[in-house]
Amino acid sequence: MSHAANRLAGETSPYLLQHAHNPVQWYPWGEEALARAKVEDKPIFLSIGYAACHWCHVMERESFENEGIAEILNEHFVSIKVDREERPDLDEIYMNAVVAMTGSGGWPMSVFLTPQLQPFYGGTYYPPMDLYGRPGFATILTAVANAWRDRRSEVERSAQGMTDHLRKQLSRDATAARGSLTPALLTEAASDLHQSFDPAEGGWGGAPKFPSSGSIQVLLRAHDRSPDPSLLDMCALSLRKMAWGGMYDHLGGGFHRYSVDARWLVPHFEKMLYDNAQLAQAYLEAYQVTQDPLYRRVVEETLNYELRDMQDTSGGFHSTEDADSEGEEGKFYVWTEGEIMDALGAEAGRAFCAYYTVKPNGNFESHEPYHAGQNILHITRSLEEVAVELGMAAGQLEDTLRSTRAQLLEVRTRRVRPGLDDKILTSWNGLMIATLAQAAQVLDSSKFREAAERAARFILDAMQRDGRLLRTHRKGESRLPGYLEDYAFTANAFVDLYEATFEVEWLKHARTLADAMIQRFWDDTAGMFRHTGEEHRDVLLRVYPTYDGAEPSGNSVAALALLRLGKFLNVADYSHKALTLLETNHNAMAQAPRGYLKMLCAADFALGPVREIAIVGRADDDATRALLSVVRARFLPRKIVARAEGPMEGEASLPLLSGRTLVEGKAAAFVCENYTCKLPVTETAALEDMLRQN
Repeated sequence: MSHAANRLAGETSPYLLQHAHNPVQWYPWGEEALARAKVEDKPIFLSIGYAACHWCHVMERESFENEGIAEILNEHFVSIKVDREERPDLDEIYMNAVVAMTGSGGWPMSVFLTPQLQPFYGGTYYPPMDLYGRPGFATILTAVANAWRDRRSEVERSAQGMTDHLRKQLSRDATAARGSLTPALLTEAASDLHQSFDPAEGGWGGAPKFPSSGSIQVLLRAHDRSPDPSLLDMCALSLRKMAWGGMYDHLGGGFHRYSVDARWLVPHFEKMLYDNAQLAQAYLEAYQVTQDPLYRRVVEETLNYELRDMQDTSGGFHSTEDADSEGEEGKFYVWTEGEIMDALGAEAGRAFCAYYTVKPNGNFESHEPYHAGQNILHITRSLEEVAVELGMAAGQLEDTLRSTRAQLLEVRTRRVRPGLDDKILTSWNGLMIATLAQAAQVLDSSKFREAAERAARFILDAMQRDGRLLRTHRKGESRLPGYLEDYAFTANAFVDLYEATFEVEWLKHARTLADAMIQRFWDDTAGMFRHTGEEHRDVLLRVYPTYDGAEPSGNSVAALALLRLGKFLNVADYSHKALTLLETNHNAMAQAPRGYLKMLCAADFALGPVREIAIVGRADDDATRALLSVVRARFLPRKIVARAEGPMEGEASLPLLSGRTLVEGKAAAFVCENYTCKLPVTETAALEDMLRQN
């Protein structure tokens, strides 16, 4: 049944627009809704989710399209719908409240607030009616409305108590002891990761199992400081199992959100921009360390997926692809054996099914009847093992698989695609720009460099207003003030873009963003950055994001961006603030390293020593390119790299390039520390020897 549009119809978020014709009289978060709650003295029902969220879709169908439930909401509550990707500040505050109330969290998030925005009751998904002794959503709504009417003082005391708890949990104690950074932080983090490692399937923890790019990156940095084969073994098993599992899209490239089992077999099929940016970066770093061709292929396929399916014509990257298509989770991605054989023919189909573990009766372990007989493509044996079984040469099988993957991908394009959340988020684009710029360097790819530049130009042209970053863009409209993460992720990405292009303008843009970030978000008393600026007036609390979850925290990436810029530009204040931030969080990193993995990477850079590498030579000179290739091929997590054709003067000059010249007319590399350089070298072998020395 179609209903008249509610107040969400004027929004740009695909998630909010999904609810624009519910019978619930939704409001977006804003002045109108908050004022109405106060004037009418009604509690707020706050529902937070995102467009690719499977259970958000379920709750909409079951409850928000239900006339009876809508009637209760419309009579007794002011109902507000929020896209967590647009308002991460609200999501963080109220998710912490839900976790405190119930012991767990997730989306859709369902929270009840006083008109003063204080939470007093909440949960996640609720079925519409009572079931198995558990109250349904209609029962809960009626009980909350009755409590608000009959036991107001009790509700308000509960709300104040929860607010006090959140303030204590999320605000920062200015008197908290700061700790000095030492390499032991990395060693202890690696030890902690070893204890929670799954030695059979790789990764950390059990089902559901989430990919942890941060764990890989910390282990690689710990190994770089103190080589230990067991650290690389953990990385290798995890990276291979993820790349072989059903969580990886073997036809189209890219990773799904997580695995519902501990074996990486059955994914939650949504695809997130931030996951793929971070995982591609982790595989890229592992490729630098090991030169394993599997890692390179995963990077290339993942980034090619983003360029093919997720890059907007404007240059920016869309946010997510849904798990569902045609109302069924995973339908776009799974196959019956018959579909494969019909598409490929008997011989090629047999080879494909053997390698990707396709079974006649399916391998999709699911309770949903529509998954019966379906297969999730995944790998359980090496190419060589399968080739022996099939009586084929490994090279012949590899060629067959390459061809059949392309054939099935073409067949798949004729299916109904999952829903696309095509909004462009500044922070997530920053993550992807950084990865593309790094891949452009390591893989010598002009395609990835150009894609990074297009996305960066889009942010500069479309995501700024009056010198301030905006959060989100869709269909020609940019809106909402940017958060700490928008500034931090973008500034850090622009540093990577400088190292990919050696165009000084990217460092200038990074510096402009860093200065704005400090001005708007830095809290000298707390010794770190706030999540929100003064533009965000409608929040219950000011929080300081430090937890590295599925996305890195704004403070973690801000620290790394400032450290790198401090080295490039010789700005002591940047380095000082980054070090203050890291020392403020020292005890947290030491006590719970798995919650601070990206911050540990920043601490690794701060601990140094940082290689300051200057390459002098023409961009089109083979000798210049050869020297750069030596630097870019190696895993050097603590480095900055600059290049110029000769001595630079004036505004374009960087301290690292000051006075650097060709050596006897040849391209030269200068390896420095604190701007004190060793003798320049012109031969690649000499540069390799120099970089090999710790």
